[in-house]
Amino acid sequence: MQKDIGEVGPQQAWEILSNDPTARLVDVRTRAEWSFVGVPDLAPLSGQTLLVEWKSFPQMQRNENFVSELLTGLDDAPASKLLFICRSGARSLEAARLVASALGGQDNPPECINVAEGFEGDLDPAAHRGQSNGWKAAGLPWRQS
Repeated sequence: MQKDIGEVGPQQAWEILSNDPTARLVDVRTRAEWSFVGVPDLAPLSGQTLLVEWKSFPQMQRNENFVSELLTGLDDAPASKLLFICRSGARSLEAARLVASALGGQDNPPECINVAEGFEGDLDPAAHRGQSNGWKAAGLPWRQS
């Protein structure tokens, strides 16, 4: 069953993470993207982005262990909200739907939310990302990993 997932922009995601200490940000991009493009930096909030690949580079095959790796990364800490982010919002939406379905039968499952513009956002007129929208373009903290 496909779940409807709420979506927020990067600034709204930052506000959720700032105001809710149990909310977690899950970056579902590939290891290559984390290494070469960077990752959201939650250090100003005394937090850490959870890095779990949804698909693996270069074949872009889905990570069949995604939910179990996510749960391991949460380390039994209850999360009120899980915010999912990828490059531009498509992969993270797929991941959020899967997790919402997988955890939907639990008592008080976390709300799964997609960060719609993603880390790098949409292509600009020059066919570059990271300039028109997304986490980086919003000026939110990030770092090279």
